[in-house]
Amino acid sequence: MAAIKARAQDRTAGTGMTYPELTRQTRNAGEHLHHFHGGLRLRHNKKISCTRPVERPPLPECLVVPLQQHAGGPAEAVVKAGDAVLKGDVLGINVEQRSARIHAPTSGTVQGIENRPMAHPSGLVGPCVIISPDGRDQWSSLDTLPDWKSMDPQTLSDRIRETGVVGLGGAVFPTAEKASGGRVANVHTLIINGAECEPYISCDEMLMREHPDRIIRGSCILRHACGAEKIVIAIEDQMGAVQRAFETALEASGAENVSLVKIPSIYPEGGERQLIQVLTGQEVPLGSLPADIGLVCQNVATAAAVADAVLEGHPLIERYVTVTGEGIREPRNLLALIGTPVAHLVTQCGGYTEAATRMVVGGPMMGYALASDQEPIVKASNCILVMTEDQVTPPQDEMPCIRCGECARVCPAQLLPQELHREIRNNLWSEAEADRLHACIECGCCDFVCPSQIPLVDWFRYGKDELRQQALDQQAADLARVRFEARERRLERIKQQKRERIKLRKQALSNRSEQQKKVAAAVERASNRKSGMTEQGSEE
Repeated sequence: MAAIKARAQDRTAGTGMTYPELTRQTRNAGEHLHHFHGGLRLRHNKKISCTRPVERPPLPECLVVPLQQHAGGPAEAVVKAGDAVLKGDVLGINVEQRSARIHAPTSGTVQGIENRPMAHPSGLVGPCVIISPDGRDQWSSLDTLPDWKSMDPQTLSDRIRETGVVGLGGAVFPTAEKASGGRVANVHTLIINGAECEPYISCDEMLMREHPDRIIRGSCILRHACGAEKIVIAIEDQMGAVQRAFETALEASGAENVSLVKIPSIYPEGGERQLIQVLTGQEVPLGSLPADIGLVCQNVATAAAVADAVLEGHPLIERYVTVTGEGIREPRNLLALIGTPVAHLVTQCGGYTEAATRMVVGGPMMGYALASDQEPIVKASNCILVMTEDQVTPPQDEMPCIRCGECARVCPAQLLPQELHREIRNNLWSEAEADRLHACIECGCCDFVCPSQIPLVDWFRYGKDELRQQALDQQAADLARVRFEARERRLERIKQQKRERIKLRKQALSNRSEQQKKVAAAVERASNRKSGMTEQGSEE
């Protein structure tokens, strides 16, 4: 994992308190709020990228738009090399329910569809639509829904689906599916997540500062789509400028049943389940969704994208991206088109410093190293972090676990990481599954505090992949067994039918033989009677 494993002495941000003391103090920051288990208080380092307004960089020479930018299967391309496209035209359609459409970020010509590396922790290579911009940035025809309040929720969900909106908080789950699923579960509250708890990332904060009105309008549309009654907008208690912006925008909007709540800045409080627990005191049951307890949670950027989709007709073709770190000369936030090469954004931020060492997509806790700055920005790209050598912990030998329990103390999913690590190392897969390995959110808290330098998150990712593969293998084996059993039943049925046919044929032959015997006997009797009558006539 390409995370900054910060110096142990900086773990409490220089407060002079031990970690447990700091945690208890923060949990008591709001009496009306609840808390989740574990977590860490980290240095945010957000101010360095929040000093300048967000700007849109000039068009790059080439846009590389992946067809896989969402949870679910990749979209299917509907364009080919040589096609002229306008801004907002559909490039790929969703071929399954948990998929999303892909649109052209600008007008230009499709150069081809090629397999290119994409910003993904696995180093995924997949089909991408290569577009050469024509410089006109000309929109296709747009269809707006200004009277959305009078429309049925399904119409709104369809519009959100058509415009390719996905969760921009990191999960990139298709927003339309999440909203329509809420109506079935009788959702009463929509939570808008503005808790940007990862260090360095400030794209959501800048969006909330500059466009709180878009977020409020999008939240109201989402509320109507999922059938909720009220909206809760959650922001961190350190976001004073955001609070003032929202209070002004809420007063001007006249929106009803919308509340703004400040929550303590504890990582990973921006996680959906952790945020729900902080706001409501309820835990989402394992294997269930927030909608099952009457809640739907959406990111602030997702809400803004929904407003653009419904009110402006704009598909999701751009997003706020934080370009920051000590390896960037002028850290800032940019409004980047999907498909823009990372190098183009870095250039707009003054380029790299001489000390730049490693590039990470995402934050220092859950981010992953980027192989090349030629890889494109996708819908999930919220931050480009360039670190220096003194920020990156050099590779260290993994030492034996000393069973200190620190990993269990900070785990927000209330797991026992030390036990899961032992089970994975010893291939005890049934035990690891029983100990809820799949509930790990890969937040990196356990990695951060482990004194033995064990890359626990890497082990858990490997373990989850292994369990997933075993499940697929078992599914394939079950399917093969079902097919084999069906074949055996079919062959047995054919044999039985063949036996029945032979039996019927033998019976028919037997009946025919009996009939022939009866006929022969009747003929013989008739012959005998005729012979007797002839002899009697001769005697007379």
